[in-house]
Amino acid sequence: MKFWDISLPISQGIPVWPGDPDISIKRVSKIEDGANANVSRMDIGCHTGTHVDAPYHFLPDGKTIETLPLDALIGPVQVIRIPDDISVITEDVVLACGIRTGTVRVLFKTYNSAFWSKYGSQFRTEFAGIDDTGAQALVEMGVKLVGLDYLSVSPFRKSRPTHEAFLKASVVLLEGVDLSAVDAGDYNLVCLPLKIQGADGAPARAVLTRED
Repeated sequence: MKFWDISLPISQGIPVWPGDPDISIKRVSKIEDGANANVSRMDIGCHTGTHVDAPYHFLPDGKTIETLPLDALIGPVQVIRIPDDISVITEDVVLACGIRTGTVRVLFKTYNSAFWSKYGSQFRTEFAGIDDTGAQALVEMGVKLVGLDYLSVSPFRKSRPTHEAFLKASVVLLEGVDLSAVDAGDYNLVCLPLKIQGADGAPARAVLTRED
């Protein structure tokens, strides 16, 4: 079996959404200073790096991260390659991109995947995203998990319509995946967000697997 870790390492070297908390990871106990063990403190936002959005992120009465169903987060997934000349994934793009009937989980690989290595910690506003018509098309197709290779599934400064279309339909959103080493095709997804009581989202470890 082959494995692809599509999670970003949480460090000060990854971009942070404008206005979200900066990433801080510091050792507060050090063996070299006489401590019994090394202990570190982490200060990050719930939408840092590779993460999952809970409905509560945009819906005041939405479910929080610890309630999301594991059967949406684990199972077969189709990785779709979106051409580099497409910056907005509309309904027309969704209907023409080759998602098979009955697909429950979709990850979109766009030109965003090159951003992780090209721009380092610099946040980019020109990332490709899904608009509300694309979101609604995916909802109507019965998709239960949608992932994208940047920090939001929606285009910059157009977050609410897309997120509301997905989250009102209980579609799980996996954001900030690194698909740079992943080809289009069929895989199995294991995505486990941290189980944070009452949170609007959580960092996640996301892995793709496939039999050789």
